[in-house]
Amino acid sequence: MLRATASRPDATAKTAMATASKYEVSQVGAEIMQKGGNAVDAAVAMGFALGVCEPFTSGLGGGGLCTIHTASGENFFIDFREVAPAAATLDLYLDAEGKNNGNTMTGGLASGVPGEVAGLLYLLDNYGSGNLTRQEVMEPAIRIATEGFTVSAYCANAISDAYETALKFPEMQKVYWNDMGLPYETGNVIANPDLAKALQKIADEGADGFYKGEIAQAVVDTLAKYGGVMTLDDLANYEVMVREPVTGTYRGYQVISSPPPSSGGTHLIEILNILENFDVASMKVNSPEYIHLLAETFKLSYADRAQYMADTAFADVPLDGLTNKEYAKERAALIDLEVAKEPVDFGDPTLYEHTDTTHFSVADVEGNCVAITKTINYYFGSGVMVDGYGFMMNNQMDDFSTDPNSVNKIEPGKKPLSSMSPTVLLKEDGSPFMVLGTPGGARIFASVAQIITRVIDSGIPLHDAISIPKIWNNGPMNNLQYETPLQGYEDYAVTEETVKKLEEMGHGEIKTAASGAVQAIQFLEDGSLYGTADPRQDGKAVGY
Repeated sequence: MLRATASRPDATAKTAMATASKYEVSQVGAEIMQKGGNAVDAAVAMGFALGVCEPFTSGLGGGGLCTIHTASGENFFIDFREVAPAAATLDLYLDAEGKNNGNTMTGGLASGVPGEVAGLLYLLDNYGSGNLTRQEVMEPAIRIATEGFTVSAYCANAISDAYETALKFPEMQKVYWNDMGLPYETGNVIANPDLAKALQKIADEGADGFYKGEIAQAVVDTLAKYGGVMTLDDLANYEVMVREPVTGTYRGYQVISSPPPSSGGTHLIEILNILENFDVASMKVNSPEYIHLLAETFKLSYADRAQYMADTAFADVPLDGLTNKEYAKERAALIDLEVAKEPVDFGDPTLYEHTDTTHFSVADVEGNCVAITKTINYYFGSGVMVDGYGFMMNNQMDDFSTDPNSVNKIEPGKKPLSSMSPTVLLKEDGSPFMVLGTPGGARIFASVAQIITRVIDSGIPLHDAISIPKIWNNGPMNNLQYETPLQGYEDYAVTEETVKKLEEMGHGEIKTAASGAVQAIQFLEDGSLYGTADPRQDGKAVGY
């Protein structure tokens, strides 16, 4: 069994680096690269392994997004996000008054057609080294599922919080409750032989082993037991999408990130473009003026997100306008550095158009970079565990809107809006600088933007940039939230005095909140790789 604990979450290495929210998974990435695999081989192995030992955030029943930058300078974006089943019409999710009836959150109707297996195997087949077989890449995940993983405090809390869910969906109890009928606790070991069986079938048969045959039938039957409408055709027809990543620049660095159906990359670039109009470097991180500027910037970006963002197969999204620096300058001019504005309206980026869970990062010294964010949405997804195969189904239907007038409304075959932002930064000469991403729902791209500006503008070391409390305003109205400081970062705390000043500036009621765990890698000037995991969770970077 791989080690489950580590003293520090960061590491430096000369050849390759992997960092994930579980130490065991980072070890898997390093192990694969030491066997001759490239960064993509490692990322695929990590993806399958993460679904085993952090099953409440991702797994075979979910999906994700991947940004790749190759040593030869090519950029790719792989979309393996879930899609709405063909029979998932909006009326199934509305009550008699036209409001959300809860079917987007739990039960059989909450799941989109999962893309994780198709996506990870597509990455392996098209961007892997070819040095390792599918069985060799998937072996660590199968091993962990068979031998078990040690439950951390973070994992134990997630399992305990899902107690009521497990009562409704008893398939979960078989895996996450002990022989006494109680949820597993910190220090226990959880093995999942049913999941090991599913992984082995995928290793033997490829994507068809999941999307056709007995696993597919089990998915359909289990969802139907709880009211679902997904069919075997929905699964058999799932397709991975290869898209152009969205790109921009920030103070000379190139930013490569996620296009729709994720809003993350587009609005990450919009935020950075707006911030370029201000002297961020002169502001102390988490001072009132710094927080005010970021909050007002976020409000502008989130207003545009609500108005324009959806699956581009169903809506015209003005990507070029939203990522245009002149548009950002127009939006920046709306910011009053003394007073918070509410509400903030969306702009018109079409004027600037010309005729983009859990996260892990992998990189090697040659310059290959892989950033993957993947999820089953809320912890333990829909609550439905596929009977006999040990994996949770997503509740991504909740990422749609049930407003019939929304561009992100539920429609059959459509992909739900996301904020996932797997991101790569390059230096002016085109060489890699940073690989990063984070879970955190709608806060994701605002979180990634803060890490980038702290490193580039404020000159803060990467691990500290991640550890310092972050702030958010994830909506066009005043909704300012902030993290409490970790031990050692009290100098960057959002103090009572700062909160009072922000309230005087018009930010209204200000609340505390928690964020996801950033996983990041930086290419250092001496040619080595520095990786670090967010200390708020279980992660640890591993390199060699």
